[in-house]
Amino acid sequence: MKYTDKIILKAEDLDGYLTAEDNADLKALEEMYDNTMTYMEPKNEEKIIEGFNDMGHKMQEICAKNPNIKVFSFESEVGAQAEASRVIAKLRDVNTDHDEFVYYSQRAYEMLFRLAFTDQKTDKKGHLVVKTPVTNPVQNYAVHKIPNIDSKIENSVMCVMLRGALLPSMIMSKEIEEFSSNGYVTPFALFKISRDDTKKENDMQYILNLKNSFFNLEELDGKDLIFADPMNATGGSLVTVVKYLQDQGIKPKSIKFFNVISALKGSLRVTRALENCTCYTLWMDPVMNKSAYILPGLGDAGDRLNGKDTHDSPRNIIQLIADYGLNTCHLYKNQIRTIENTVLGAL
Repeated sequence: MKYTDKIILKAEDLDGYLTAEDNADLKALEEMYDNTMTYMEPKNEEKIIEGFNDMGHKMQEICAKNPNIKVFSFESEVGAQAEASRVIAKLRDVNTDHDEFVYYSQRAYEMLFRLAFTDQKTDKKGHLVVKTPVTNPVQNYAVHKIPNIDSKIENSVMCVMLRGALLPSMIMSKEIEEFSSNGYVTPFALFKISRDDTKKENDMQYILNLKNSFFNLEELDGKDLIFADPMNATGGSLVTVVKYLQDQGIKPKSIKFFNVISALKGSLRVTRALENCTCYTLWMDPVMNKSAYILPGLGDAGDRLNGKDTHDSPRNIIQLIADYGLNTCHLYKNQIRTIENTVLGAL
């Protein structure tokens, strides 16, 4: 379904959801980060490590008070924490090229999927019976145990806040398909959401362009809505989309927000603003700058995943998919087919 209006959300609307305790915690972290910044030029590695360790412990304490914020590096065993740390380090690194960035993004979302959907202690066991290439002396099969999580995943709809969120959403949908005993391919809802980068963090505006969004409202009511965006800075885009849907009478069963990196403030805003919403992030960053960019962050994740658009000829959703190339398009063929049907069916 294609719409013609624009919806605008302002930063002050988001801050109204924060509690006095939230604001005190955020202020304390900002002071800790400002102190650590004094050791970056000239670089004092020992003091930088000490500062980030202290901020990490502080954020872990804050997240422990907020059970709807799930941070992989806080909730996993030591070996998994080391894996997440290495993946995040590669994604942050200015020397990581496009192909590596895509590869490590895929690894990040596989870990986030496990965090949200699999629990080896409580999940019922399922089995995969796989036909192998070995035919001598007879056709061979292999049996592999996997968690049976159909009830957790087969009510899901992937909600894409366009550009940077497209490939991560395809990765999450693919994980759902692979873990579903029925090969469930999620429906897709595509939203054209942006923020006004001429604004500062305290007066930021978020614009939902319904004219260039593609979704079917009937597919969203009562569903488990999944949003996968590499970065959650302010939380404004997600809140804008969900509040619009609620205004249309949509009542999600649940909302899950998956981020490679999230600013603490963004996670707090989202979980305060939206009922039954859980934020899953691989790594929590402490603060944002005045332009609402995460610090220390990883740059523009959308451009690093998709390449930059030219100002005069920005790519539409179909062009963006085509630019992913043959290998990616083949790997996510069922997801791409569903997205194309969603977009082309509305034109």
